[in-house]
Amino acid sequence: MARYVAFLRGVSPQNCRMPELQRCFEAAGFDDVRTLLSSGNVAFTTRAARAASLERKAERAMQAGLGRSFGTIVRPVDALQALIDADPFAAFRLPPAAKRVVTFLRDGAPAVALPIERDGARILARVGAEVFTVYVPGAKGPVFMNLLERAFGKDITTRTLDTVRKCAVA
Repeated sequence: MARYVAFLRGVSPQNCRMPELQRCFEAAGFDDVRTLLSSGNVAFTTRAARAASLERKAERAMQAGLGRSFGTIVRPVDALQALIDADPFAAFRLPPAAKRVVTFLRDGAPAVALPIERDGARILARVGAEVFTVYVPGAKGPVFMNLLERAFGKDITTRTLDTVRKCAVA
């Protein structure tokens, strides 16, 4: 059995109750299901499988149980821990107030020349299917999301590095 985390795009306490989300994943046959941080992070255990098949299974279960589905990107917790251990932001000089963000891509995301910078947000690097971005919170709001969506499309989901750390040990 392997441990995974599903990162769901667009989930918040206003549009999805975590107990209902947990029930969807359990109904799909996943074990030891836990929702994390009320923002669309679901840890679960199942037999080892390709991420794409687990994503489809989770999306079908949400559609059946909630009447809607959220874009889902699945990563093994071992891969999340390896990402954290690699310290992907260490090679960059970052302002002390910079928020470190990890964006998860699906297979087939476009190749983009990096770095890209706009209004204090910087897409620094891509390693495999993860993109590393920093921004300093400011009056213009979440500029980094517009930057990411222009570069990689909307079939992505983003978490702070702190959230990824919490998910890796769930």
